[in-house]
Amino acid sequence: MKLLSLKINSLNDVFVQELRDIYDAEGQLVHALPKMAEAASTSELRMGFEQHLSQTQGHVSRLDRIFASLGQESGGETCEAMEGLISEGKDYINAEGDPMARDAGLIAVAQKVEHYEIAAYGTLRSIAKRLGNASAEALLQQTLEEESQTDKKLTSIAERQVNVGADKGPR
Repeated sequence: MKLLSLKINSLNDVFVQELRDIYDAEGQLVHALPKMAEAASTSELRMGFEQHLSQTQGHVSRLDRIFASLGQESGGETCEAMEGLISEGKDYINAEGDPMARDAGLIAVAQKVEHYEIAAYGTLRSIAKRLGNASAEALLQQTLEEESQTDKKLTSIAERQVNVGADKGPR
């Protein structure tokens, strides 16, 4: 996000800018999640990434609806934070060694992504509420709940299976 080129005069300006940022972040994830799923060695993690891809496509659709309701075009921003997180994910995708340890790394990156999204959607939902945009608030809340559920699911996969298997790796 390059704030130096922006003109921000209102909370609505911040709202639109942050929508553009998360829109790009979600678009980047649509391309990254299939690669993460392919790299996962455990079927539960692979299915989790595939399910989240479907959810992420729905998140993009909800954001499109919000942009349309605001009379705004979607996009126009690059989410540099997501670029960095996806780069970290590529490191684990390309890593050699124990597959369970790699899965643990993929989960670590995926949870960083989820926490970024949770922060973004929580902020956007609060701004929408302040702006009196109940429709956007409801859509953002729905996405926020899905992101939180995904984070919990990743924790469960890690604690029940992946971290246990990775901990038994070569010594």
